[in-house]
Amino acid sequence: MDFDHLWSLEHRGVFWVTRAKENLQFEVVESYPVPEGGKILSDELVGLKNAGSQRAYPELMRRIVAWVEVDGKERLMSFLTNHLTWTASSVTELYRCRWGIEVFFKQIKQTLQLADFLGTSANAVRWQIWTALLVYLLLRYLAFLSNWAHSFSRLFAIVRTCLWRKWDLLKLLARYGTAGGSFRYLGRPEQAFFPGFV
Repeated sequence: MDFDHLWSLEHRGVFWVTRAKENLQFEVVESYPVPEGGKILSDELVGLKNAGSQRAYPELMRRIVAWVEVDGKERLMSFLTNHLTWTASSVTELYRCRWGIEVFFKQIKQTLQLADFLGTSANAVRWQIWTALLVYLLLRYLAFLSNWAHSFSRLFAIVRTCLWRKWDLLKLLARYGTAGGSFRYLGRPEQAFFPGFV
């Protein structure tokens, strides 16, 4: 964790929420009551114990341990924040919302291959980013129209496969994965992806 950066944010009046590392050395100054049987396990005011970390961030902060639903699964997570008056559930909800942003950037970088830029000028990078964002938006709209239930990367692979063909994409996506039969006897590669369509 970059406590120097967090201290810089504190000095600029920015409120932040971040995940705490498992090996974080801290001292509990005060414990706040948490509702029993809820998803919040602990809510504490803590100070850093490590001398280097304490020098980088000398103020107290809140540490909240809670069960958070991420990608449909409950995960135990620890959070740190410099905002001392927010409710613990607000802090966990802020991080849960942030997770959607992380997934968005991961999809942009990995699926749309935005990790490597084709050009080096600022204009070339800008054009590549805008093009990737436009493709992402169009694919999300297509997924919405077709009630797409599979992953974003699978949708991207299908659209990329049939990009130079005149196929009705909505019909294609509606048929995807619904036809029976063995893949062993298929003659053309596109039949393996879209059985019964071609």
